[in-house]
Amino acid sequence: MRIGVPREIKVHEYRVGLVPAGVRELTAAGHQVMVETGAGEGIGLSDADYRAAGAAIAPNAADVFAKAQLVVKVKEPQPAECRMLRSGQVLFTYLHLAADPEQARGLMASGATAIAYETVTRNGSLPLLTPMSEVAGRMSIQVGAACLQKANGGRGVLLGGVPGVAPAKVVILGGGVAGTHAAEMAVGLRADVTVVDRSVERLRELSSLFGASLRTAYSTVQTVERLVREADLVVGAVLIAGAAAPKLVSRAMVSSMQPGSVLVDISIDQGGCFETSHATTHAQPTFVVDGVVHYCVANMPGAVARTSTFALTNATLPYVRMLADHGWQAALKQDPGFAAGLNVHAGQITHEAVAHALELPAHPPSSAAA
Repeated sequence: MRIGVPREIKVHEYRVGLVPAGVRELTAAGHQVMVETGAGEGIGLSDADYRAAGAAIAPNAADVFAKAQLVVKVKEPQPAECRMLRSGQVLFTYLHLAADPEQARGLMASGATAIAYETVTRNGSLPLLTPMSEVAGRMSIQVGAACLQKANGGRGVLLGGVPGVAPAKVVILGGGVAGTHAAEMAVGLRADVTVVDRSVERLRELSSLFGASLRTAYSTVQTVERLVREADLVVGAVLIAGAAAPKLVSRAMVSSMQPGSVLVDISIDQGGCFETSHATTHAQPTFVVDGVVHYCVANMPGAVARTSTFALTNATLPYVRMLADHGWQAALKQDPGFAAGLNVHAGQITHEAVAHALELPAHPPSSAAA
């Protein structure tokens, strides 16, 4: 199979869909890999590195899209990229379509088959979202601490405090992968940390994991309202696979917060879990609403692109290999969890949660694969 890896063009996005080690695995199995020139430069991977692994270097994205049967990316295709996709071609990348109807229309118009990393499942988990959730969770505390600095518009609060001065109050909405890694970092910095979740079982697990260094709270509107009002830093880490994120923090709650408090919305790829959120970029990562600093970068892990690329490609390479070895239809038939990644095929939305969010009819993956 001919596999194409274009250079990412989203603002300050330096990750890349395959690293040289992955190229070598694929070429050793008899596949052809084309990598756009400069695709890995942002993380220290040169064209020479890719050539040594067996890749051909394409002069531009148009050449990659024109020749590849399978396009492997990191971020969702931008409008110009959607226009280069074609019927019969397979796209494998993050899509986050529930919050992006324009992209959905572009993919449907292309006729291509689009498989989303974030909806592939395995034993109840999301194996291709997990590594980036781990990165984003850890980063949320890092960037939240920076935003709390006075020079950055924050309250001037040190996350862990010092002897005689109380630490910052950190509230994490969601106890999944991202929320757990955020909690780990915040606890490590000696903040006063509370995790909120709707699963009592998950709260028990977190309490057992962190002990007395972490508070847990069952999620109700009243509880969220109280905790947010008192917080210095709130991290939104809620996820419903494929669907738009629920708005857990209203504009009124934001208005009740202390000036200089910080909101970090990890859920922004799925539309955000704060009513006041809108997507930002690494070029302009924050904005202020009612005196509260919002960090809502839609590709947070792109800030640590080298770490993120290797973490992501470790997880995606086996799936790329399945697609290349067997073709997308056979690969999805072999693995129902992989089939859950199919979002768009032949102009139709195939994932039920995505279709519901976009108010479009859903066409089951089984019928599409057939």
